[in-house]
Amino acid sequence: MPENHDLMGGKLHVYRRPNSTHWQCSTYLAGKNWRVSTKEESLAHAKDFAQDWYLGLMGKDRAGVLKAGKTFKQAAELFVEEYEAITSGERHPKYIGMIQGRLRVHLLPFFGHMLVTEITPGMVQEYRIHRMTSRVDEKTGEPKRPARATIRMEVVILRQVLKAAYRHGWLPYLPDLSAPYKASGKVSHRAWFLAGGI
Repeated sequence: MPENHDLMGGKLHVYRRPNSTHWQCSTYLAGKNWRVSTKEESLAHAKDFAQDWYLGLMGKDRAGVLKAGKTFKQAAELFVEEYEAITSGERHPKYIGMIQGRLRVHLLPFFGHMLVTEITPGMVQEYRIHRMTSRVDEKTGEPKRPARATIRMEVVILRQVLKAAYRHGWLPYLPDLSAPYKASGKVSHRAWFLAGGI
């Protein structure tokens, strides 16, 4: 169960998910839910961050400049609906289930609350780092790193979701999601390498 703390008369929530060292914060304002990672491991520092963040949102709301638009969660729901309809009978149900699983377990917890217009190449690099460092082996204390192919597949799914958002006019352009630092792997002449990877 997540640890939860309420602030600002119950309008602001600070919480930490199981298996995560960083605290998150959330609030409901201007007709939508807002969430962000405090990037803090200390509860006291997380509370300070959350209160500053909440007051900043309140100020933007009063000034009428809170950003509006479609969230990644909404775009993901649209993509899954379209993908299932268009590939019906062409893709195995297990493959569609794998896409939904990757969205539900990894991509939506990280990107779900963000507007699609907020997903920048830098944010995608933060996601890669998060995936490489967020799970820790209880015995060794070392990060449990997923395979590079796993991360590549998740970025492909992310790109497909953003393409769906772009097609529907929710996104003005598609950001460059290519990895900025190519990790060296086995020396080979695979087609994906010759084509420049993802």
